[in-house]
Amino acid sequence: MGKISTFDDWTDYFRQWQKDIGLDTSKFEDYKFEVKFGPVPSDVIEFGDYAGRAKWETVLQIPDQRVRDSLLHLITYQGDTEFASVEQQRNLLNTAPSEYDLQSAVKIMREEMRHGTQMSYLLVKYFGSSGKLEAQKLLERRAFNDSRLLGAFNQDVQDWLDFYCYTELVDRDGKYQLTMLNHSGFKPLASSMTPMLQEEFYHLLTGHTGLTRVVKAGKVPMDLIQKHINKWFSVALDLFGVDASSSAYWFYVWGLKGRYDEGKTDLPADRDRLNELSRQHYLKEVSGLMEALNKLVPEGQPKIVLPDVKFHRSIGEYADKTYSIRGEELTPEAYRKHLDEVLPNALDKVRLAEIFKQPDWVLAV
Repeated sequence: MGKISTFDDWTDYFRQWQKDIGLDTSKFEDYKFEVKFGPVPSDVIEFGDYAGRAKWETVLQIPDQRVRDSLLHLITYQGDTEFASVEQQRNLLNTAPSEYDLQSAVKIMREEMRHGTQMSYLLVKYFGSSGKLEAQKLLERRAFNDSRLLGAFNQDVQDWLDFYCYTELVDRDGKYQLTMLNHSGFKPLASSMTPMLQEEFYHLLTGHTGLTRVVKAGKVPMDLIQKHINKWFSVALDLFGVDASSSAYWFYVWGLKGRYDEGKTDLPADRDRLNELSRQHYLKEVSGLMEALNKLVPEGQPKIVLPDVKFHRSIGEYADKTYSIRGEELTPEAYRKHLDEVLPNALDKVRLAEIFKQPDWVLAV
């Protein structure tokens, strides 16, 4: 396809992308991928060096090219995750355990596509030729070719246990990212987040209720559930970024991306630890969710235990280090063996395939 000149051009490219990734477009024919805006927490910039000024309505109002470039970066990365998640989950529609689950997956995927459409609209409308190029590239990268911008979004969601864990853990990181952008000093981005957050809550609900239904059904052994939690938990932690991030620092200084609890705390921002503070909020929330699941585990069965934060990390100070799920440092050889023991392996997939043949492996709704 040639270069994108208008948003209509991009929309044509989007329809072609759906076909190119093998998506069953018949499932989405009755859904309008419209651009939506909502109210923002404040009409003035809430934090950083520009605090107190009116939020920027156009890119030309932003007084510094570095800020404009960083804003383009933020929107591009957010859009990339939305389309990537659809690519990761594209094969689930063929294996849904029930009509309810099928419709849940369809709803989630169409909303992820709408969110990607929203980010693409901002790129095309506000960022000139650079934005149009980035909007086009959002539809050219592929999760299954390992070319999405964040490694977490290049991993396949292989089955429905993966999907429940993904929406419980990875989509929950998305809630944090969208909330922080809801406070952005660029008003079109901030007001984009309000309807996106409303839609995102269903994705999280699907993950937690899905895992609840699996545990209650009692067909999937707890060791398999634990392994899938291990897999996606470390992925989700990585999505918060490196611990002492200069990017997060400048996003905050320039009023582009706030804290998760921006406007709800009187504490001054620790600008050097913004990512880590968001990660701590996430850890507290997820720990509570796992406690709720553990109350459903039959007596005598192992409870879910979140891995140590150092386990299987790909970014930050623990990146590529050989820590176990208990936080113990292992030799490289012992670590390779450990990964096969605590992450889903080929034999586990065979076990799961047999379990999935049972119609009641997940509790009916």
